[in-house]
Amino acid sequence: MKPKPLPPGGTIGVPAPASPYENRSEILRGIEWWESKGYHVKLSEAALARDDYVAGNAKQRARDLEAMFADPEVDVVQVLQGGYGSAQTLPHLDFDVIARNPKPFVGHSDITALHTAIRRRTSLATFYGLGLVGVGDKEKTDFTRDRLLAVLGGEATGEVPRDPDDPYVRALRGGHVTAPLVGGCLWLLLQSMGTPWEVDLDGAIFFFEDVDAPPWYVDGMLTQLRLSGKLEHVVGVVVGELVKCDWREERPEWSRTKSIEDVLEEHLEPLHVPVIYKLPLGHGKHLATLPLSVTCTLDGDARTLTVDESPFA
Repeated sequence: MKPKPLPPGGTIGVPAPASPYENRSEILRGIEWWESKGYHVKLSEAALARDDYVAGNAKQRARDLEAMFADPEVDVVQVLQGGYGSAQTLPHLDFDVIARNPKPFVGHSDITALHTAIRRRTSLATFYGLGLVGVGDKEKTDFTRDRLLAVLGGEATGEVPRDPDDPYVRALRGGHVTAPLVGGCLWLLLQSMGTPWEVDLDGAIFFFEDVDAPPWYVDGMLTQLRLSGKLEHVVGVVVGELVKCDWREERPEWSRTKSIEDVLEEHLEPLHVPVIYKLPLGHGKHLATLPLSVTCTLDGDARTLTVDESPFA
């Protein structure tokens, strides 16, 4: 089964599987944005819970997530935000509830843990995009919000748009491949290793992005993926934005030696598959909501990623 697109005037169900809100206005901004577009927002029972850096007890967060999928009033499940803690919910989740109630599920960053697990346990497509706090964030752009609405509303196929401020996309290696798109935030993908929800990249176009990870962090993460065999059967790579990942004065752990592109070249060029870098996918100013676990075409020569398969019924 596949989910249905968000209908006009539909309802957005909001659980908080990761970090809590900081200020109540963050939530109110997001609700007001959805309402300004003619939609309704329904917060889960414990969406406002706070327990230091997570939004309450892990079991309750899991129950809330299930409840939003099971609720017949809810059309789209959009997390409150990322941050930290999604992986804590995995042992407590009933994935059969999610599979029986397919709905668009949207979130990014720490929510990668849930994207990965839902794919492994249900094969449902999910959406890498903003949470509720994100859509209300004054720093986010109309490009980002418009893309979210368009994709959730059913316009999910076609070429993934480039950054409107800087449309340059680099090809690290040319070529053309069509395969399922799998991935998310690099750090969270590594956290899945050795667990029952471990990311499966075999035969896939591997998508990743990250934030505040200097070159030697990214080097280490890609080294682990390579040594574990995770990259052996990847058929293509899409690197989104790597925000604050180049060497900078504020975080000078090592002398300036390699740039982030040096690291990508060293690890990804030897894979002999198409690789592109710098679509607006990640923690940057712009985020082009992206369906995961659907068939896409990566064209390294044209430097494009195209969504071929609709994630919707």
